[in-house]
Amino acid sequence: MDIESFVEETGRDEKIKAVREKIDALGIEYLYLQFVSVTGKIMGKGIPADHWESVAKKGFQLVYGATVNLFTNRAGDYLGYGPEAAELVGIPEPETFMQLPWAPEIGRMYCTLFRNREEKVDPGAFLTADCRGNLRRMHKAFQEKHGLQLRMGTEPEMMWLKYDENGKPTDGMSKPYCYHIDQFESLRPVSMQVIRYARKMGLDMIQGDHEDAPGQLELNWTFDDVLRNADRLTTYRQLCAQVARENGIFACFMTKPFMGVSASGCHHNMSLWTAGEDVFKRTGNDPDALPGMAENYMYVSGGDNTFMPDTDDPQMPGKTGLKAIGGVVQHLQALTAIGASTVNSYRRLWDTGFWAPVFSDWGFQNRTTGLRVSAPGRFEYRSVDSMVNPYLMGSALLAAMDDGLDNNLDPGAPEERNIYDAMAQGKKVKKLPMSLGEALVHLENDEVVQRGLPGEMYRLYHEYKSDEWARFMSTVTDWDKDTYMECLP
Repeated sequence: MDIESFVEETGRDEKIKAVREKIDALGIEYLYLQFVSVTGKIMGKGIPADHWESVAKKGFQLVYGATVNLFTNRAGDYLGYGPEAAELVGIPEPETFMQLPWAPEIGRMYCTLFRNREEKVDPGAFLTADCRGNLRRMHKAFQEKHGLQLRMGTEPEMMWLKYDENGKPTDGMSKPYCYHIDQFESLRPVSMQVIRYARKMGLDMIQGDHEDAPGQLELNWTFDDVLRNADRLTTYRQLCAQVARENGIFACFMTKPFMGVSASGCHHNMSLWTAGEDVFKRTGNDPDALPGMAENYMYVSGGDNTFMPDTDDPQMPGKTGLKAIGGVVQHLQALTAIGASTVNSYRRLWDTGFWAPVFSDWGFQNRTTGLRVSAPGRFEYRSVDSMVNPYLMGSALLAAMDDGLDNNLDPGAPEERNIYDAMAQGKKVKKLPMSLGEALVHLENDEVVQRGLPGEMYRLYHEYKSDEWARFMSTVTDWDKDTYMECLP
């Protein structure tokens, strides 16, 4: 069984003992055992720290439907799995243990999910409804096949909002002035608390700025292995929610809460590397008294970046990188269903004048295309926003790159013109989907990107998002009423 091989992996017992030492030394009373749902929500269970060793061996059980948020569809039926479904088994990963800096009596760990040991079909197998586990396994297979590691850096924009008198999130905490230090300073109590917590939890914070929507900040950390970066983005969202609670404000990851100002994107900067090695980053922590296991502070370094130019043209990526990007360009329309995953995501594409990508093309430093060379050695995937599940996005990009490498896909010449000028001059360019419904149709017709959602994951994602689209299409909005209520005498 996969579950037994995982639990009995060489070196795991030593890690379990090391976590016990951390628990005792730090005074940990309770543990959050967490995994990530199909939409990126942090799910899981809590246990008293006294039971650590037992749960580390046996895991905990939870209904399969927790991977789909335990939400119901329009008909009132549970999405993904019904009440008759078995229970998954979550096995905590000791190397991900981390003390919560805002609640020092709490430790948290990520978990890998398995089918129940007593299932009649594939007992104890890896659960393919586990987006995080899927990414780990897909990345490992990709590395073994191509000898290349996907490294990712994300740019998580989000907004800090006030509450109105009815307790509803409303206006931003600052004015919509992009890169304005005074507005950045106005949010300093929030941003600095985020940075303190983030550094304690192993995020190597490198830069930040005030973006051009009200209350909108972007804080960045060092790029890393695609799985660890996804874990850090998930951690970042979790600690932002905590900082918001402490300050009586709202941490908003909705893509487009306001029209007429920029949405919140989450550009993915990616590159493919040959083997490197893990290097410890202090991130302000004492290496002899870490609040978590050392693996949380590791960042991969070294190796050769195959996206770096291998010709005299400093703007043209190397041949391997071009093939991989050829795969991404080929599948951009279906990938948009993963990167722009909500009905609201497409407000970002419809609101003009804010540099949101709407065309399936690539260029050097060209923000009018869905993909650009943001700097020598890395591509910026732009058709992705703040609501993205980074584990699904990483897996889908791996599937697209795998197709590009296998089939020598050519992304075509880079577009140096503004894409709108190029089209006016006669260039034929595929447009990205402009609604969630349209994006899901592209995903239905793209077997390659579906390989990035293996096993049951494609079924679950498609069912969840199709229901979301149907809910929207069956809703009468204020716009409907304002436009049509009095249209006839």
